[in-house]
Amino acid sequence: MYTPTSSVGVRINREQPPAKLRDLARQAEDAGLDELWLVEDCFWAAGVATVATALAVTSTIKVGIGVLPAVARNPAIAAMEVAALAELHPDRLIAGFGHGVASWMRQIGAYPASPLAALEETLLAVRRLLAGERVSMDGRHVHLDEVELVFPPASPPPLVAGVRRPKSLAVAGAAADGTILAEPAPPEYVRTALAGIAPGRAAEGAPAHHTVVTYNWLALGDRERARLTVAESLTPGSRVQVEGLPFAGELLALLDSASTVDELAAALRPEWIDRLAICGDVDTCAAAVRALHEAGSGSVVLLPLPEEPPERGIEDAARVAAAVRG
Repeated sequence: MYTPTSSVGVRINREQPPAKLRDLARQAEDAGLDELWLVEDCFWAAGVATVATALAVTSTIKVGIGVLPAVARNPAIAAMEVAALAELHPDRLIAGFGHGVASWMRQIGAYPASPLAALEETLLAVRRLLAGERVSMDGRHVHLDEVELVFPPASPPPLVAGVRRPKSLAVAGAAADGTILAEPAPPEYVRTALAGIAPGRAAEGAPAHHTVVTYNWLALGDRERARLTVAESLTPGSRVQVEGLPFAGELLALLDSASTVDELAAALRPEWIDRLAICGDVDTCAAAVRALHEAGSGSVVLLPLPEEPPERGIEDAARVAAAVRG
């Protein structure tokens, strides 16, 4: 079960070398943050190894994998890895799966015939294996024949899905304990995503609880520090994430017309950046986090800007979290 209602966490971005991970994980825990998230992007550091390290050097903070490409591992092997981590570190792991970036999945020869089926079947298979079931499945992507874990975890960790489009959100609602919404994830998108998750939540056999996790860039003190990073996060796939904003029409037109990221960044209005990142003074940032909680995000994860020292990002995230708690 994964049901936080007002968690504030931090993500260690992929740009940080593995050698720094232990110190950064300890800093996040010592700073009082609720959650620590790590990503698995090709071809940076691998998610299971980094999460295992973060769990091993901490004792209380929850650690999330955000996310493993569902098609990059056999689901039985993925379940074995998740089960071992959950048993070694009870009630501290959050295991995330997603489609994976299509270009990367093609690059490694793992792009599936149906990404939607691959994600849904992987989530269902891993969930059943972690519950201690003997699983046979002959799906479009997953094929298991009487597979059963020898060491299923006593307390299975929550499975969350990193998705953004309506059909994938419905799959997350039906097969996952939560959904990760990638940056930018303003309150308007949280509400839109919850509407997309709802049909899956109504399906027979859906998990009883579902938590929305939101990623957003953090620029404590000065929004201008986030300008280029916000522009880089506005990919064609992010169109669905900004459609509910009052300036969506202008922004989408700009996305279509800008020929470079630098051109897009230069054209972003300051008030747009305020909605596409968490920025400003501590009280303003705390208010933005509370707005996300009120919109339905149970866990708000703050992303330090990639070009800045990660230690500063963790410190800033902790200051915002303290302000949110009042």
